[in-house]
Amino acid sequence: MMKLMFKRIVMAVAVVVVAISSANAAVRIVINGGRAEPLPIAISDFMSNGNLGAQISAVVAADLQRSGLFAPIDKNAFIEKISNPDQQPRFEDWKAINAQALVTGRVTQEGDGRLRAEFRLWDTFGGSQMTGQQFFTQPENWRRVAHIIADAIYKQITGEDGYFDTRVVFVSESGPKTDRKRQLAIMDQDGFNVRTLTSSKDIVLTPRFSPSKQEITYMSFENNQPRVYLLQLETGQREMVGNFPGMTFSPRFSPDGQRVIMSLQQEGNANIYTMDLRSRTTTRLTSTAAIDTSPSYAPDGNRIVFESDRGGKQQLYVMNADGSGQTRISFGDGSYSTPVWSPRGDLIAFTKQSGGKFSIGVMKPDGSGERILTTGFHNEGPTWAPNGRVLMFFRQAAGAGGPQLYSIDLTGYNEQVIKTPAFASDPAWSPLLE
Repeated sequence: MMKLMFKRIVMAVAVVVVAISSANAAVRIVINGGRAEPLPIAISDFMSNGNLGAQISAVVAADLQRSGLFAPIDKNAFIEKISNPDQQPRFEDWKAINAQALVTGRVTQEGDGRLRAEFRLWDTFGGSQMTGQQFFTQPENWRRVAHIIADAIYKQITGEDGYFDTRVVFVSESGPKTDRKRQLAIMDQDGFNVRTLTSSKDIVLTPRFSPSKQEITYMSFENNQPRVYLLQLETGQREMVGNFPGMTFSPRFSPDGQRVIMSLQQEGNANIYTMDLRSRTTTRLTSTAAIDTSPSYAPDGNRIVFESDRGGKQQLYVMNADGSGQTRISFGDGSYSTPVWSPRGDLIAFTKQSGGKFSIGVMKPDGSGERILTTGFHNEGPTWAPNGRVLMFFRQAAGAGGPQLYSIDLTGYNEQVIKTPAFASDPAWSPLLE
């Protein structure tokens, strides 16, 4: 049963991309630290037999709208009804409804049963095509094609990589608070295609993706013993990282995927260790009588951020990859935890507890420029989208039955709930799929 489930996951990544044409875009969103005005964009229903084309264009529109940078125009306002996506549209009709960009497309079925999905992105005010691409895949992968199209549009207009063709692994929680079942689960970044990865008999925590995308590490209390495991998404094969005498916490991969960094607790204190996954040798990086935990590598692998209560309460520290140069970087009111380095290397996200509330924020690697993005009763566990522009986290509202997942961009204005079938916590965002 498990192997069949993972086979479906692998099949979902088999997509071929072919460029049709490309031109320099006159329409452009410039992303900076301020709040961007969403770009009005018209996304027509893709031509197809049946409603699959309309379904694909609806997913594209939802992805772009959720980013906060695009404002899809209501289809009821369209003047021209696209009947041939190969023909140049009547640009005056689209300028009349202030559509600064237009997306048209078609979905057809090849003789071998595969789908061919193609789209064109038009600059309506410039009167030209900006880009066009086509994709071939199996019919069951149509949602993924939509995410890839949304990524292509996002990159063409913003100049930065998108993040829609990604997945999120998280802890799915069900049952009463006194007997909560926790399973690893995986889903598309928009909350669709949820699949469970583990049974509900053991407590699981802190899943994290490998840079290879097909492997995760996580912590499990199997047989009441806290251990760190590796799980191959392709095969369902699982192996224990190591049988350590104390408790292990917060495992995370190095950027090259060759090591796992984690916190090991022994005799009341916890320190940071790395393990080489080939030789299984461990290296101790910190040595204190405090609790050092939640390590996260910089994307170049040269530095590590972690949390420690060595100063009396949880604060953030940065050190070199060999454990030298340990320096505190957080100095605001309250305590700081769950740090994670941005894929761009420019920021560190964190959870901050102050005044009885939990906030998700970011700061520069030297501790300067701290900004709080969102505050609530209990927010925790930020994880970065692969383009470093959006964070996902989980929130436990006061009096609510369980945690939910949310996303927020770096402006702090675009907060979105990510709906899941059950309660959800501990999200981890994958790199872009291939």
